[in-house]
Amino acid sequence: MLKIDARKKLAAFEWQGQLDIRPGVTALFGQSGAGKTSLVKMIAGLLAPDEGEITIGGTCVFANPGGVNLPPERRPVSVVFQDGRLFPHLTVRANLRYGRRLRKQTTPAPAWQDILELLDLESLLHRRPMSLSGGERQRVALGRALLAAPDVLLLDEPLAGLDPERRGEVLSHLEGIRQEKNRVTVYVTHRMEEVVRLADRLALIHRGVVRATGDPVELLGKPELQMLTGQDAAGALLACRIEQREDAHGLSRLSCSGNALYLPRLPLSEGPRVLVQVRAGDVSLSLEPPRQSSVLNVMRGRVERIVDEDGAFANVVVDAGQTLWARVTHRSVRELGLVPGAGVYAAIKAASLYSAN
Repeated sequence: MLKIDARKKLAAFEWQGQLDIRPGVTALFGQSGAGKTSLVKMIAGLLAPDEGEITIGGTCVFANPGGVNLPPERRPVSVVFQDGRLFPHLTVRANLRYGRRLRKQTTPAPAWQDILELLDLESLLHRRPMSLSGGERQRVALGRALLAAPDVLLLDEPLAGLDPERRGEVLSHLEGIRQEKNRVTVYVTHRMEEVVRLADRLALIHRGVVRATGDPVELLGKPELQMLTGQDAAGALLACRIEQREDAHGLSRLSCSGNALYLPRLPLSEGPRVLVQVRAGDVSLSLEPPRQSSVLNVMRGRVERIVDEDGAFANVVVDAGQTLWARVTHRSVRELGLVPGAGVYAAIKAASLYSAN
């Protein structure tokens, strides 16, 4: 368990966060400048709070008042920043061995071969960082961090700066790290895609304050939190089950609380549970089923509530067996007569859907 209750005066605002982070992956999400990296640095010992306390596994690593401030090398923490920070004069093998030397002698050593296989590093061992791609460097940095066997793994936007192909490459390896449930992993990001695929728990941060914490599915279903998640990411997560692959059409058909949902083919067979991200801006509402339309996905439901926004738009929360919401104009709300309890059909283009798996 990682516990933080700290204050720190920063350039633009004061960080005044309080968080209890249990084992598993907790994503810190917020817009740029929200204070996420400052929190990571305070946990790692790279930035001292002005006052407060930080404990890791019951051991106090910082307290003021109290006069406790363990240096970074004495904290059971490994950090991976977005630039990897590998030693350029060492081979990949030597960089990884350095991580091993940082391990506490009382902590069991991770299996070398397991880490190499998890991150696909075997073929890189003889090379030096300058000859690696950005994605390869980040995989090595992750391997070095894991070989230190930390109680807390801090990942500060490890995919920032990578092109989409490299980002997808590293993200698939990070999903393997997610399976380690005994370690506290703190993952900093401003990309909702990464939250959806990796996080067991989500903490929304705004200007140095933790505004909400909880299950990503629950938090992303609340339009009131759109200010924190950002308009582009705003929407819901639906828990579905794969029913059939339509290879001839390049689609997968999912069952979602009694509704059929089609999206671009998933590399999975029938049966597994998947999470599907549905952005509010990609949902349109009607009072009758759309006819002769190219839209494949139509979910029947009832309006649960309407959350007004300033300007032209409102967020309509729909109960379709699971919470779904649509960002529509106030004019549409009025002309359709949308009120709580009204029956609606939510249309979603297959091309707009994204699976978290």
